[in-house]
Amino acid sequence: MHRSLQFLLLFFVLSSTLSIAQPSAVLTERERARVVDDILDDRFTNLLPQLMRREGIDMWVIISREYNEDPVLRTMLPSTWLSARRRTIIVFFDQGKDAKGNDKGVEKLAIARYDVGNLLKGAWDIDVRPNQWEALSKIIEERKPKKIGLNSSTNYGHADGLSFTEHEEFLKKLPADYQKRIVSAEKIAVGWLETRTEKEMAIYPLICRLSHQIIQEGFSEQVIQPGVTTTDDVVWWFRQRITNLGLDTWFHPTVDVQRADEQDFNHLRTFSKRPDKQVIMPGDLLHVDFGITYLRLNTDQQQHAYVLKPGETDVPESLKAAFKQGNRLQDILTEQFKAGKTGNQMLLAALEQSQKEGIKGTIYSHPIGVHGHAAGPTIGLWDQQKGVPGAGDYPLLANTAYSIELNAAVEIPEWKKVVRIMLEEDGFFDGNTFRYIDGRQTEIYTIPRKLGYVK
Repeated sequence: MHRSLQFLLLFFVLSSTLSIAQPSAVLTERERARVVDDILDDRFTNLLPQLMRREGIDMWVIISREYNEDPVLRTMLPSTWLSARRRTIIVFFDQGKDAKGNDKGVEKLAIARYDVGNLLKGAWDIDVRPNQWEALSKIIEERKPKKIGLNSSTNYGHADGLSFTEHEEFLKKLPADYQKRIVSAEKIAVGWLETRTEKEMAIYPLICRLSHQIIQEGFSEQVIQPGVTTTDDVVWWFRQRITNLGLDTWFHPTVDVQRADEQDFNHLRTFSKRPDKQVIMPGDLLHVDFGITYLRLNTDQQQHAYVLKPGETDVPESLKAAFKQGNRLQDILTEQFKAGKTGNQMLLAALEQSQKEGIKGTIYSHPIGVHGHAAGPTIGLWDQQKGVPGAGDYPLLANTAYSIELNAAVEIPEWKKVVRIMLEEDGFFDGNTFRYIDGRQTEIYTIPRKLGYVK
């Protein structure tokens, strides 16, 4: 068995026993590096040629300077490179087939002072051509590409990583005939970022599970003492827990409260201005928006907990019923996942169906993966419920991951007000079916409760 595959199997076995009580199960930096590099090698070998040929671009050029990295280039750096070095230029060239019809594969070159790890070999002899742009132009002239893809995009910041200065400097040295062959590499870039490989999907459930477990611990009597603990205390507990576990995050968590008071969150604009620091009390419905970054993949999850009043042993029935509406809205949206449908088509069809069922829903779901708010089809924004021009017109493709993010506004009779059941769970579309990567919350947690995941 190949050594990298042996290591991945070891990782799977180790992580399958992971619990919050055992933070040592999170891989060491050296172990993480081996996983990251193995996945990157697989993506270069198997995914990249498919994308270039799908889009009909035989050369893809990515240019970045240190600390101003193209978002795509950052995902291509080996584990030991934390940034580009000076100016790093990567060239991918589809060599097509030889005279016998054999696939010659994609050539991977680095016009840089160094090899970029073991996967991208340096192709710049500084003693022969001291000027880096001339070295790049020579590579292009020798290979004679039909189309040269550069990372420029109107719809996706992720795919718009070529800076104005780098573009200008490149064109100064590139012969005019090749300048005419420049095209946007947006679809390759988005495809590279949005596509989840088999190896990535083998570890993604473990990452989502770890994120779920941290939420469950934070929303428990181990962290929250009603009447004392504030929402801000819980937010910083989450941040510290991430750090203690040796993980990272891509956004600052939020924790908020809905309760039987005079505050009216019937409108989303009002809800966005809710207090950011409140003392948590019995009878409160808590909500968290939380995510982690681990092994270059991200999670984005929103869940709820209810703080039991003295004498209560369960969540009030009205809140349970409201939560079911949130779950149903999730189902309505994921039932729209059909290959080729655009984000806008899925959004409008789901909203139409939710209206038929009497659910007052708002949908603002998005791709997830190497970025939290990732490239791919945007399925609504909270303030754009009639469709999102550009990113919403992008089609749903196979082997892509999404955060199913939405809320259902439901009247709670005894509170005499509307609450918002705000849910977000990470899922995967294989081209035929959608599934949640590590399940989803179907019942509101209670505080206090017995933590079933701690052994």
